[in-house]
Amino acid sequence: MPLLSGRDPLAVREAAARLAAGELVAFATETVYGLGARADDDAAVARIYAAKGRPAGHPLIVHVADAAAASVFAESLSPAAQRLMAAFWPGPLTVIVPRRPGVAAAAAGGQASIGLRLPAHPVALALLREAAALGVAGVAAPSANRFGRVSPTQPAHVVAEFGPGLAVLDGGACGVGIESAIVDCTREWPALLRPGQLGRAQLEAVLGETLAAPDAASPRASGTLASHYAPRAPVRLFTARQPPWGTGPGVSGACAGIGVYSRVAPPAHALGAGGWHRPMPAQAAAVAHELFAVLREFDDAGVQAIWVERPPPGPAWEGVRDRLQRAAA
Repeated sequence: MPLLSGRDPLAVREAAARLAAGELVAFATETVYGLGARADDDAAVARIYAAKGRPAGHPLIVHVADAAAASVFAESLSPAAQRLMAAFWPGPLTVIVPRRPGVAAAAAGGQASIGLRLPAHPVALALLREAAALGVAGVAAPSANRFGRVSPTQPAHVVAEFGPGLAVLDGGACGVGIESAIVDCTREWPALLRPGQLGRAQLEAVLGETLAAPDAASPRASGTLASHYAPRAPVRLFTARQPPWGTGPGVSGACAGIGVYSRVAPPAHALGAGGWHRPMPAQAAAVAHELFAVLREFDDAGVQAIWVERPPPGPAWEGVRDRLQRAAA
């Protein structure tokens, strides 16, 4: 199936009609491409789990066309959730709230809570609005990749994961490049379950209180497993003061086929035959934008290992650090 252009209103309507009929559609958001199904149809949502190879108890995020649609899925919205929604929707933020009984159980992974997001990408918004006009209150959409693997930020990445049979609504390369921040608002003290482009400092400034850390009582949430976002090649993190030149896994002497993503340039012998270096930008937003694409490029090049320089400290790098730590786990 050819890609559907997100700039073509007829293509957007076709994608919305597919969702209304219970089919899967991949689509662009500002974070990553999502693999969507109508959230109110458990059979349609089950197709997401089957396509990704995702455990059925691992919840999905439901994307809505406007803030009012949150009430379809939420039993209640705490003052903290409302403050965050007012400040960051549309945008790369997911709030987890108590789920309305009898609604979207499969999308919630069977939990009594549900994650909701209003994306900012114009293609995603156009699709959600067209789908809403057809009676689709929300679209459950995890990242459009096989479970645990590197998230897609370009339409070609989605095709590489699922082949040409999946409808993909093309919105170009994703601007943010890493998944949304997730805040649990089901309890009195909100908790940051996953950082994204939005980090702890920005969220706490709006809330006026310190975010708690996840604990055993926190709901399960997308992309929070210890090992996630992983390319096929093993990922090794290093610091500029202790670079791993010449000490690659399973390699002695000159390395063979190492992909290096770093600010510090490696010597030629560290890369070996078939290896290459991709310079890491100095700005956190630029690294987030290209991170998953770089990991996929290394995999496509057939490198045997990927070495990534650890990001510097500071709140701006929180989302990138989170993704790299899980990719290397």
